[in-house]
Order: sequence, then C-alpha cells, then structure tokens
Amino acid sequence: MVFRNVIVCHMVPGSEQIVGGVFGHYDQATRPQDLGVIGRYLLSHHDLYIHVIEREQDPQISGQTRGLPAFQKIAEEIGPYVTPYPRYWKNPSDSVAKEFYHWAPEGEPPADTTLTVIVGRIKPGAEPDVARVFAESDAGSLPADLGVTGRWLYSIDDVYVHLLEQESSAAEATRDQHGDKPAFGKVMQDLGPYIEPYRPDRWQGPQDSVATVFYRWQAQD
Repeated sequence: MVFRNVIVCHMVPGSEQIVGGVFGHYDQATRPQDLGVIGRYLLSHHDLYIHVIEREQDPQISGQTRGLPAFQKIAEEIGPYVTPYPRYWKNPSDSVAKEFYHWAPEGEPPADTTLTVIVGRIKPGAEPDVARVFAESDAGSLPADLGVTGRWLYSIDDVYVHLLEQESSAAEATRDQHGDKPAFGKVMQDLGPYIEPYRPDRWQGPQDSVATVFYRWQAQD
C-alpha cells in the first residue's frame, strides 16, 4: 500500500516548467528513496500548486517525514513561484492538507493504476458531511463500476483535494462518461451544499475540476 501526503500552495501561473525543473534536478542529484519517498506528482490547478508525495510506509510509523535531502535549497529556488496558501500559515507543515476520508476495496490492488487529482472549494467544517456522502456511495456499486481502487479526501483552508485511484483501463474507458451514471449524478448532487468548483467562472463540467500533472517522478530502486 502506498501512503500519500498532499501539499497545497499558491503558484504563479505559467511557472510549471521552472518548478518542475527544480524538482527534476534534485530528484536526480539526491536519493529521495533513502528517506522512504518512492514517488511524487506535481500538479497545477489555476493558481494552485499541489504536491503529492508517495511513501512505502506511513511516516508516522517510519519516522521518515522529510521529502528530500535538499529541502531547503528547493524551497529557496521555488520560493519566487510557490507561496503558502493557508491564511493561518506559520511553518511548512501548515501547507500539508489533512486527510479526512479514505476508502479502498478489499483485496490486493491491481498493478496498473492511474491517479486523478480533483480540486474544489469546501464549505468550512463540511468534512464530515462530505465523508458521509462518499461513504454512502462507496458502499454501493459505483466504485466497482468505475474501477476505483482507492479514494483519499483532503482539505486545507477552503481547498478540497480528492485523490482518485482507478485501474488504468477503467479510468480511460470512463473518463468522460461519469455523468452518464445516475449514481455519479447523485453523488454530485449530494455534494452540492458542501463542495463547489475552485473557479466557478471557469467550470463547465467535472473534467474542469481535474488538476494537471506537470511533473512525475518514481524511484527506480
């Protein structure tokens, strides 16, 4: 099982290549896997920077909580482009989103999976209601119908982040067909009082809430 942490910040739009290049350099020059990090995604969504860190073990158990040996150098180099999001920010840990729901089917997950990151705004204090909506849905047939192999929900300030892991073949087949399923429509309706698009003025459908991956690294050993 992969353990993931999610970091959310502001990012200057258009700076993806620069930020991705910084991580590309240090991921090659150092060995994040020696600190238990086995992969990372960097994504953007409008003015948001989303950093998904993958680990072999829960860092609360392993004690390996650092992301890269060159953390300070990276922070300095991306500093002009990546800045704290939360209004209450005081230190780097305040940029880590809090997980409030996790679901996975029983049994071993398939080897070939795809991770989609969905972003929105969450009503303050609505995490229990959002978790309830998904718990009710995940108890039904919709996850199996969509090939879902894992779901993680996070929040930070007013930002909502949904990590959706699916079998790769199922993800491709259902990418633009979620709206055709009544059960999916019910989930969207039930979430309506609690979740809204991050940029409502730019939103035309569910795909407009999907963050864009601009950098991906996986440990090779």
